[in-house]
This record gives sequence, structure tokens and C-alpha cells, in this order.
Amino acid sequence: MVEVIQANELSLHQVNQKFNLQEVQDLQFFPEWQEGLVEPTEAEKQWLDRVKTDFLFLLEYPLHEEVVKMAVLALLLSLGGFFHYPFYPKAEAEIRITVLDEGEVVRGKIDLLILGQNLWVVVIESKNRQFSVDEALPQALSYMMGSPDPQKPVFGLATNGSHLIFIKLFTKEMPRYALSDEFSLRRRGNELYDVLSILRRLGEIVTL
Repeated sequence: MVEVIQANELSLHQVNQKFNLQEVQDLQFFPEWQEGLVEPTEAEKQWLDRVKTDFLFLLEYPLHEEVVKMAVLALLLSLGGFFHYPFYPKAEAEIRITVLDEGEVVRGKIDLLILGQNLWVVVIESKNRQFSVDEALPQALSYMMGSPDPQKPVFGLATNGSHLIFIKLFTKEMPRYALSDEFSLRRRGNELYDVLSILRRLGEIVTL
């Protein structure tokens, strides 16, 4: 009998073992989050400053992950151009990944999947702000392994609202992934400027 496993129940170690994943530390593996970036305009910076101010206010209250998506991700994705052609969003997208050697199926739902020309572009996996953003990595990697095109890299964004981290994954042959630095709304300045620049850069890459 095939065992069905929920993606949100897997640890990072289990995900690495099941999919034979290896994390790459070489900076050259994931240069996209640092190179070819364009700084947001002054008007866009004002919007992002408002997002940060609003979010820090909301931190004073119990915050559901749906509020995280509305308060932070919606404007980021809109400014990044992910709500119009050639992209379109799909919420609660269900995935099923078969682990052949173990007779298992990993199943779950992606919080928000951005599609472009039938390619997975960015996986948004948000967690309650009480948890570290690292808690979202196993689930995001599991979902990204379901990419339909192993010839192209898959890019992901995991966030708990206050902290964000980008992921790059190659599923072909020996699956490998790397992480960006972690960005935080709790630091001085506004690191959402960098997040927006990276999102736009990834959007350009996957549509080339």
C-alpha cells in the first residue's frame, strides 16, 4: 500500500533524505538574488515603507498567516509584476509527489503559486509569525520538487511575515538547492526594497 505523507509534517532532514536533496553553499550556484538587480523607484519605496509600518503595527496583535499574506505579500507581488501577463496566481494549489524508492506519496497544498508560461516561478509558503522562517523551508522544498520542468530552476520565497528567504532548486539528476540571506522587517532600514528587486529579477529570468 502506498503511504501518503502530508508535506507540512516533514522536517528539513526528512525532505533532504526523501528527495536526495543537497544544500549548496557555493555562492555561484545562486547568484540571481545578488546580481542584475534594479533598485525600486522612490514611489515604490514609499509603498514598501507603508507596508513595513503597517506590519510592525500588526505585530502587536495575534496575527494569522492570511493576514501576513495580505499585509506583506500582496503588494510585493503586485509591484513585482506577478499579477499580470505572463504570470497568474493560483491559491491553495494541490501537489502530489511520488517517492518511488519508498513507495510514498508526499501531498500538500501550496499557499500561493505563481505560474508563468506553464513554469513554476515562485512558491510562497507563509507560516505563523511565532515560528522561524526555517519552519517553512521543508514544506516549500517539498512543493518545489513537484516542478513539471526539471530542465529549469525553480525559485521560491518562504516567509513568516517578518522574515523572508529565497530558494533556488534544480530537480534534474541530483537535486540541489541554495538559500539567499534572510531578509527581515525587524531590522533598521527597509529590506523589502531588496526583496522587491530580487522578485523582479527572478520574474525576468523565468520568462527569458
